[in-house]
Amino acid sequence: MTANITNRKSNSLDWFDTFWKKQGSNIIPPVLGILGFLLIWQLFSSSGLTKLPGPLSIWTDERTRTLLLYPFYDLGGLDKGLFWQTLASLGRVAQGYSLAALIGISVGILVGTQPLINKALDPLFQFLRMVAPLAWVPIALVALQQNQPAAIFVIFITSVWPILINTAEGVRQIPDDYNNVAKVLQLSRKEYYLNILLPAALPYIFTGLRIAIGLAWLAIIAAEIVMSGIVGIGFFIWDAYQQNYVSEIILAVVYIGTVGLLLDRAVAYLQKVIAPTEQK
Repeated sequence: MTANITNRKSNSLDWFDTFWKKQGSNIIPPVLGILGFLLIWQLFSSSGLTKLPGPLSIWTDERTRTLLLYPFYDLGGLDKGLFWQTLASLGRVAQGYSLAALIGISVGILVGTQPLINKALDPLFQFLRMVAPLAWVPIALVALQQNQPAAIFVIFITSVWPILINTAEGVRQIPDDYNNVAKVLQLSRKEYYLNILLPAALPYIFTGLRIAIGLAWLAIIAAEIVMSGIVGIGFFIWDAYQQNYVSEIILAVVYIGTVGLLLDRAVAYLQKVIAPTEQK
C-alpha cells in the first residue's frame, strides 16, 4: 500500500516536472505581466492619481466581495449572482452567433462561387458592416418590440460580416488545380462542396468565426447596457454605474474579459481539431 502511494506521488511529480519544463516559459511571462499591470494600477489608485478603485477593492469592498464569493445566488428578478448574469448573456450570444454562422457561411459560399451575385451584394455588405452595434439597438427595439429578440438580432448583425466575408474569400482562394480535378472527376455539386470547397475554405471560415465570437460578445455587452430591465452582464454594469458601485463594475469587467478569452480559445481549439494547420 505504501509503495503504491509512493509510486503515485513519484509519477505526479514527474508529470508536473515535465509539464513545467515544457510550459513554464509560456506561463511565467503572462503571469508576471498581469501582476505588474495590477501592481501599477493599485499604486496609481493608492496615490490618488486616479479616482478609479484599485484591483484590491474587489476584495476589500463588502458588496463586491459578496458577489465574488457567491456567484450562484438567485433572489429572483434582476437580483442574481454574476454567474447567472453571465450565463444569460452567453445564452443570447449562442443564439445570435449560431444564426450568424449559419447564414454567414451559406451566403459566403454563394457570393464566393457566383461573381455576379458578389458584385450586386458586396456594396450592401460593406455598407451594413460599418454600422456600429449600438446603432442597431434602437432599430432592433423598434422593429422587434422586445429586448430578448432585439439583443439576439444585434449580436447577429454585428458578428455575421466577418464570417460571410472570410468565407467568400476562402472560396475564391481555392486553387484552380482543385477545381480542375473536380471537373475531371465530374464530381456532383454536393461532392464538390463536401470534398473540395469546404475543406479548402475551412481556415478562412474559422478565421471569420474567431473574429465574430469576439464581436458577438462585445455586442451583447453594449446592447444590454442600453436595454434596461433584463438579466445580463451588460445591464449589471450599467446598474452598478447608476448606483456608483465602481468595484462591482471592475469585477464584472474581469468576468467579461475571462469569458471573452475562453470563447476565443474554444473556437481556436475547434479549428485545431476540425481544420488543423499543416506542419512544415
